[in-house]
Amino acid sequence: MRHRHPAAMAALAAVLMITGCTTSSNSVDTTKTTAIQPASKDVSASDLAEGKAQFREANYGLAEKHFRKAVELKADNAEAWMGLAASYDELGRFDFADRAYDQLLKVAGRKPQIVNNMGYSQLLRGNKTKARVLLLEAKAHMADPTVVDANLALLNKS
Repeated sequence: MRHRHPAAMAALAAVLMITGCTTSSNSVDTTKTTAIQPASKDVSASDLAEGKAQFREANYGLAEKHFRKAVELKADNAEAWMGLAASYDELGRFDFADRAYDQLLKVAGRKPQIVNNMGYSQLLRGNKTKARVLLLEAKAHMADPTVVDANLALLNKS
């Protein structure tokens, strides 16, 4: 059994009495802290930019890595989901591309640009019928169908 020192107990009691608890409603701690800064910008922006740069350079594996990180950091980043899906298409990972397109549709809705990319994805897979349906759907809703027309021309060539 341990012995308690009376002097230590008295010191502890004094500290507790001095610091005590306050019940006043005006006791909000207003101490400023600098340990955690508020997020002032999109934390996924640098990965999105790097993903786009890698995609333009046809480094699809690196593009996928950055787009994937961007969506992990900000799950509602439609542009990153689009880049991720397109990267998977270029890598021939159509199973992952489909999952990315599904997430993209949940985040951004069924927009013509997305449907166009989904059509191009089907073209890459050799699914001509499905590609045509999606590309025509996209063309019907686009103000400038230039990109869709180019994809349809590719489809007609194959």
